[in-house]
Amino acid sequence: MSAQATYWNTAIAELSAADATLARLIQYYPQGRLSSRGDAFETLARAIAGQQISVKAAESIWQRLIATANPTPPDLANLSIEEIRLCGFSYKKAGYLHDLARHFNEGLLDEKRFAQMDDEHIIRTLTEVRGIGRWSAEMFLMFHLLRPDVLPLADIGLQKAMILQYPHLANMKLAALREQAEMWRPWRSVATWYLWRSLDPHEITY
Repeated sequence: MSAQATYWNTAIAELSAADATLARLIQYYPQGRLSSRGDAFETLARAIAGQQISVKAAESIWQRLIATANPTPPDLANLSIEEIRLCGFSYKKAGYLHDLARHFNEGLLDEKRFAQMDDEHIIRTLTEVRGIGRWSAEMFLMFHLLRPDVLPLADIGLQKAMILQYPHLANMKLAALREQAEMWRPWRSVATWYLWRSLDPHEITY
């Protein structure tokens, strides 16, 4: 079942008060908020699809995949690696999807446990799955669990947006970007969402 972040109004009020740059972005993009599809497997599978490619390219191969099979663990497990590759996935990503489907089919990932786990515990659990790195786990925290204070600093889009919106960060190391983001706690997921919107008027979903 889909859901939206219930903390959004509180978050944007506090971010606007703390950061004039974000206040401007929040005013410029008044519509939308983080939302969850309500499907843990689909969110993780989409995160795998989106690794190291553009949002547009990821959506294109995802649409080709769902034209081939339902994006469910049993159905994807029944596809061969070659059938997944024909949808536009690399050999590695096709294998990652198979392994993810296996984890769900065998009960190795139990999404009911996630509600009682903190962010880092969830990241450690998910990164035990082949092909799920920290970035993919962070997308899961943001877009499935709607966790409010995730900072996916390895995301190239976020880095680009921060440098464009905060020019003093140009040529700075990631530590400087992380320090800039400290003022956004406990709403770093929300700040990230608006910075992504500053690059693309369309909402990012996983």
